[in-house]
Amino acid sequence: MRIVGLTGGIASGKSTVSNHFKSHGIPVVDADVVARNALKKGTGGWKKVVAAFGDEILLDNGEVNRPRLGQIVFSDPDKRQFLNRLLAPYISYGIFWEVFKLWMKGYKVIVLDVPLLFEAKMDKFTKPIIVVWVDPETQIQRLLARDRSSEEDGRNRVNAQMPLDVKKSKADIVIDNTGSLADLDQQFQKVLVQVTSPLTWNEFWLSRQGVLTILASITSGVVLCVKAFSKNCCS
Repeated sequence: MRIVGLTGGIASGKSTVSNHFKSHGIPVVDADVVARNALKKGTGGWKKVVAAFGDEILLDNGEVNRPRLGQIVFSDPDKRQFLNRLLAPYISYGIFWEVFKLWMKGYKVIVLDVPLLFEAKMDKFTKPIIVVWVDPETQIQRLLARDRSSEEDGRNRVNAQMPLDVKKSKADIVIDNTGSLADLDQQFQKVLVQVTSPLTWNEFWLSRQGVLTILASITSGVVLCVKAFSKNCCS
């Protein structure tokens, strides 16, 4: 199995690239979706976060007011790190479970869409690593246009993340998204060829097909040994 790491920064265009993979039939495990599920009312993650941050982060229906929680943690690095520690076990388990289900279905290539891929040390489990990059000013301008937030809030959110230049230096593949959607699509087509290339032997043996091949070989070997043993005993 090939687990491709996909990351970037807020308003970098990572979600657009993620959707491109989906449209080409490659399954994507979205850490943001997993995180939202970890915060659903009544879950273990919800209980820990409410206990830590109080009822002020809740909507009338009891669900977490995500924009409100975001304002609290993005303006305070300590609170942000505390929130990440609270949710990390639930998010990690959720991602593992989604990957396992796709593995059971026989998918050979899976994209792991994780904004905090490097920060959470999940890059150790992905290869290749794709970073969707834009320059900081473009990132902020796109964020302000998208969310209609204040410039201060926008800069706080961008500065709260690992700089894209640092992520770029850690990447195997960089998609430069400072241009048009057509430019992005052109780059994606080249990336798609790389990602869907034949599996290496190591990747193959980690796939469901590879494991089944190993089990079939072991079973055949055991059967042959049993037959040989029985023949010798009876001769």
